[in-house]
Amino acid sequence: MGCTAAELAIGVPSRHNVTARPSGCMDLRLHTLRPRHIASLEIPQLQVNCAYNGLDDEACYRVQKCFDLQTQRGGG
Repeated sequence: MGCTAAELAIGVPSRHNVTARPSGCMDLRLHTLRPRHIASLEIPQLQVNCAYNGLDDEACYRVQKCFDLQTQRGGG
C-alpha cells in the first residue's frame, strides 16, 4: 500500500473495527518498506499481510471487502 502505518490507522479507525467478528478475526501484519521515488515525489510503502482466523470463506470475503472499501483512495 502507498501509505504509512499511521495513515492506514486513519483509514481503518478503531470505531469501525473491520477485523472483529464473533466467530473469528482478520489479523493484519504491517512491514514498512523503503519509499518509492518518482522524480521528486516520495511515496511511502507499507506491506500489509492479512490472515483470517476462525472465519469461513464468505466471512473472509465480507471482512476483506470492508477493509478494501475503508482503505480505498480516489484515482483517475
